[in-house]
Amino acid sequence: MENFMKNHTPLRIGMIVTFFVLGLAMVIGGWFLSGKATGLFIQLGGTVLLLAALFVYNAAYKDPKHKRTSR
Repeated sequence: MENFMKNHTPLRIGMIVTFFVLGLAMVIGGWFLSGKATGLFIQLGGTVLLLAALFVYNAAYKDPKHKRTSR
């Protein structure tokens, strides 16, 4: 996965921007529905999209040499 993300930079940037803008819009839109369950779920969905943007950003910088081993 990390090689794909390193080799396709425009796709990665597009995904990051899309996830970030949609996630931020959902968090702000859900905030206007405060006091309702739908607002909470919209905000949670926006938070998931923001975390997805962070995951896509970090995927290109993953170092395959340093894999974690459980002790």
